[in-house]
Amino acid sequence: MLRKIFLTLTFLMLASSQVYTCTNLLVTKGASADGSTMITYNADAGGFMEPLFYLPAATWGDNDSLEVHDWDTGKYLGKIKQVKQTYLVVGNMNEYQVAIGETTFTGLTELRDTNGIVDYGSLMRITLQRSKTAREAIKVMTDLVAQYGYYSTGESFSIADAEEVWMLEMIGKGGKEKGAVWVAVKIPDGYIAAHANQARIRNFPLNDPDNCIYSKDVISFAQKNGYYDPKKDGEFSFADTYNPLEPGGLLFCEGRVWSLFRGAAPKANLSPDYWRAVEGATPYPLYIKPDNKLKVSDVIDLMRDHFNDTPWDLTKGLAAEPYGNPVRWKPLGFKLEGDTVNSYGWERPISTQQTAFAFVSQSRSWLPREIGGVFWYGVDDNYTNVYVPLYCSMTAPPPSSQGYSIADFSLNSAFWVFNLVANLAYTKYSYIIKDIQEVQSELENKFTKSQNAIDKAAVELYNIDKNLAINFLTDYSVSQFEQTVNRWRKLWEYLVVKYNDGYINDVTKEGGRHPKGVGYGDEFFRRVVKERPGYYDVKMKKELK
Repeated sequence: MLRKIFLTLTFLMLASSQVYTCTNLLVTKGASADGSTMITYNADAGGFMEPLFYLPAATWGDNDSLEVHDWDTGKYLGKIKQVKQTYLVVGNMNEYQVAIGETTFTGLTELRDTNGIVDYGSLMRITLQRSKTAREAIKVMTDLVAQYGYYSTGESFSIADAEEVWMLEMIGKGGKEKGAVWVAVKIPDGYIAAHANQARIRNFPLNDPDNCIYSKDVISFAQKNGYYDPKKDGEFSFADTYNPLEPGGLLFCEGRVWSLFRGAAPKANLSPDYWRAVEGATPYPLYIKPDNKLKVSDVIDLMRDHFNDTPWDLTKGLAAEPYGNPVRWKPLGFKLEGDTVNSYGWERPISTQQTAFAFVSQSRSWLPREIGGVFWYGVDDNYTNVYVPLYCSMTAPPPSSQGYSIADFSLNSAFWVFNLVANLAYTKYSYIIKDIQEVQSELENKFTKSQNAIDKAAVELYNIDKNLAINFLTDYSVSQFEQTVNRWRKLWEYLVVKYNDGYINDVTKEGGRHPKGVGYGDEFFRRVVKERPGYYDVKMKKELK
C-alpha cells in the first residue's frame, strides 16, 4: 500500500513539474534519403524562452577560464579551465557539423550531485565548442564531468557528426564519488533511435568499443550502492537500474517514442501496450529500421505528431474542445476531488504548445563542412512554427533570434511573433490551423526546393574563395529567417482580422461586414444537449422545470 501511495505521489509530482520535457529523434546516414545524419530536438518547458545560442570561434590564453552557469536556473556553479581553441556554435550545432540534443530522464534523484560544476546544458555547449567529431564529443563530455563533477540529474544525449550518430546516457553519483556513470551506444547505420525523458539503453555489449563505450564503474557503482544485484536482476540494464520505470514515465515518455517509431516504421506494427502501461508488455527497441529513408521534411513531420489517426488522437474527444484543439493544458497529471485512490493523466504528444525552440540538425559528409552543416531552426509550438535553414558557418545570428525575454513582449522577437499566431490558433483550432499550415508549407517547401541550388552556389563560391561562400550562406540564412518572421507577423495580422470576435470574416471582400458564425459543431452540440436535457430547448413550455 505504501508503495502504491508513493508511486501515485511521484506520478503527480512529475506530471505537474517540468521534468517531462524534450524529445529527440536520431537518424543515421543509411536511414536518410540523402546520406546525411540528423538529430531532432523539441525543447519543451512551460515559461521557457531561449534565444538562438550563437558563439563565434575564439582563441584563448593559458590562464583563461570559463564561468559555468546552470542552464535551467542561471545559478553560478563555478569555473573550469578554458582550452586554447574553441569552435563556432550555432544553436546546438558547430562548424564541424557536430550536433547535440538531450532529454532529461531524472532517474534516481539521490544521485544528483549539487556540488558538481557542470550541468547538462553547459555540458552540451562547452562540448560543441571543443569537438570535431561525435566520438570526440563523448570524450569531452565524460572527461568534463569526471574532472569537475556533474550537477544535473539523469540525461540522455543525442550526438552526431557527418558520419556517426550516438546516444549517451549519464547520471551523477550523488556526491558519493566525483563524476558520473554513463554508457554510449552507436546507432547502427540504416537505423533510427529516439528518446523522450526516459532512459532507453538497457543491455549493452561490454567488449565492442567501436559501437559501445561506457564508464568503467557503470556496473560496479550500482552494485556497491545496492541498485543492482546480478544474481537477482540478471544481465545489467542501465535504464532499469538508474531510471526504474513507473506508469507516468511510460505514458508521458515512451508514448512519444512509440509515436516516432510508428510514423517511421509502420510495418513493424509496434504494440501500444508498453506505453499504455500494460503489465508484461515488451519494451520498445533502442533503435529501429524505418520503412523508407527519411528526408528533412519527413523528420519534421514526425516531430509534429499529436497521436494523429490513433485511438489517442488528441484532436478528438471532450478535452479537444469544440474545434479539435490537440493541446492539453498543464499539468498533465490530475486527480478528482475526494478521490484518494485513482490518478489520471493526459497523453503527452511530441508536439506541444510549451516548446521554446525546435531543430533538425543536418550533417552532410560529401560537402565542405562550412556548407554541409545545416541547422533547421524554429521557435515555439513546432506544429505551428517554421523550420528555417541556418548554415553553421554563418558569421552572425538573425537579429530577431537574439536579445529578448520571456518577461518582455516585443514584435521584433521571433519567439513572441510565433507565440502570437500559435495562441490565436488555440481559440478556433480546426479553422485557424489550416491558414497557418498553408503559409507554413509555402515557406518550408521553398527552403527545401532551394537547398540544392543554394548548396551548389556555395560550393562554386567556395572553390573561388571560402570566405565568399561563408558570407553568401550567412546572408541567405539571416535573410530567410528575418523574412519568415516578417511573414509570420503579417499572418498574425491577417488572422486577427479574419477571426475577429469569434466570427470567420471573409477578408477577400472589400469593405462592409461579412462575418460568419460557425458555432461549435454537431458533436459538441450533442454533448451539450445530453448534459442538460431540455435546458436549451427553444419552444413554448407549459411550465418551467
